[in-house]
Amino acid sequence: MLYHLLYPLHRFPSLRWLNVLRYVSTRTLLGMLTALAIGLLLGPWFIRRLQKMQIGERVRDDGPASHAKKAGTPTMGGTLIVTGIVVGTLLWADLSNVFVWDTLLVTVGFAAIGFVDDWFKLKRSKKGLPGRIKLAATFLVALTAMAILFKFPSAYDHEMRFRIALPLVDFYKHPLTLGWGYWSGLMLYVLLGMFVVTGTSHAVNLTDGLDGLAIGPVIIAAGTFLILTYSAGAVLKGFNVAEYLHIPFITGSGELAIFCGAMVGASVGFLWYNAHPAQVFMGDVGSLSLGGALGMLAVSTKNEFTLLIIGGVFVVEAVSVMMQVAWFKYSGGRRIFLMTPIHHHFEKKGWAETKVTVRFWIVAFALALIALATLKVR
Repeated sequence: MLYHLLYPLHRFPSLRWLNVLRYVSTRTLLGMLTALAIGLLLGPWFIRRLQKMQIGERVRDDGPASHAKKAGTPTMGGTLIVTGIVVGTLLWADLSNVFVWDTLLVTVGFAAIGFVDDWFKLKRSKKGLPGRIKLAATFLVALTAMAILFKFPSAYDHEMRFRIALPLVDFYKHPLTLGWGYWSGLMLYVLLGMFVVTGTSHAVNLTDGLDGLAIGPVIIAAGTFLILTYSAGAVLKGFNVAEYLHIPFITGSGELAIFCGAMVGASVGFLWYNAHPAQVFMGDVGSLSLGGALGMLAVSTKNEFTLLIIGGVFVVEAVSVMMQVAWFKYSGGRRIFLMTPIHHHFEKKGWAETKVTVRFWIVAFALALIALATLKVR
């Protein structure tokens, strides 16, 4: 909003300095600072409100004994993260951009589902939304987002609508297209997008089990996507960054860098209060929305498979749960891990909570570097 209000004023001689708002990089920094300020400044007030409303975490009975002291810690702090992201994006992004609105739709839609789930857990003794309803609701939001993405011709050039990019593969020399015609390509790509968005959302949700554990890799992933989204849509003085890097050039996707900046800022602001010992937890309202946002960023820029590297920590957390459940049923009660998601396995082995968290952050950072390195070897 401020972008649309302030940028036109650069035509006045005394306000020519506002011309700096034409640059995505400037507005990305402003969005990041706006979201960070919201998180840091409103955090104490928000936590007090949650405490006053007695919105506290309920701890798993079968979890590590050290988690018992976390009971009653304010939860649903993800509401503050989403607020920072939405405000930072709306103030500084180009609001005529379909990618911005579509990603905001997923973020807010998944946040609403998480909010209802958290509220039910508080009011119904740990029983949130039934799993099938929760999954169906997230799929519905993802389907809506994919429909919008393909409804607007401005979103993708026709020739690349159903093409996918693979890490280490030149997007232009070795094109890979889904389907054998328009309708088959559309159906397959929509299904792929829905799976990526919903799967990432629930993977981040599973990772959110220790102080600062989920938000750290989210910050790293959002920062990585800031680089990827900017590169996918940037043309600097006639130089096409995407074509130079052999990645898909998607007109307008550079505006998503502002969303990514706001996501980084809001998440860092939240980490200030979520660091061990946590004063607030994000809850499903935060984990579902942040995961959905990362998934939508990947789909919008055709980084669905690169996301497997960037979000490797989330992938391992989700796979550990699936392996545990499958083997438990197949073997008649035996387990692969001491406890899942896998971060609890390391706790059970005697690792301190902070050691698990920091080491997972290090792994997430290393994976982000690997993902960025693939840009130079395509």
